[in-house]
Amino acid sequence: MLLLVGVLQLLVMSADVAAGWCCVLGGADLHHEFVPEGQTVTGNFYLSVLKRLWKRIRPVRPEYSAPGSWFLLHDSAPVHRAVAVQEFLARKQVSVLHHPPYSPDLSPCDYFLFFKLKSPLKRRLFEDVQDIQTAVTSILRAIPQEDVQRSFQSLPDRATRCIDAEGMYFE
Repeated sequence: MLLLVGVLQLLVMSADVAAGWCCVLGGADLHHEFVPEGQTVTGNFYLSVLKRLWKRIRPVRPEYSAPGSWFLLHDSAPVHRAVAVQEFLARKQVSVLHHPPYSPDLSPCDYFLFFKLKSPLKRRLFEDVQDIQTAVTSILRAIPQEDVQRSFQSLPDRATRCIDAEGMYFE
């Protein structure tokens, strides 16, 4: 059985905002953080996010603190392929599920999370980046754990549908 307890997705909200966020969902808002203004997301920065995630998992989800007990789904972005990142994940025995390029049907962030974030943010005006971060944090924390679990549980079926559609979009 495929067990997915982590999804990590990096986004840039807009060039004007010059901020992004990292989000890891494991049945709830397990970990999220915002990329500091002016910070370039490099392999080293991504590695630091993964290290903070690793430390966060232990007290919050002790059942996933053992090496090999959880999976990480991320795409093939250069920061995800950085040697230091790959070495860290190998040392911690984190199983990486590689996300095929241009496959939003197989990314829980694309088919689940973005909609949950976009709907409540639609047509809202924000004074500054801090207001955006506060709103996003509030929305992430309000997502029911059951919804997150269903999004992960649907992934094997979505993979089968993608194969049946010969890699073409199916939604």
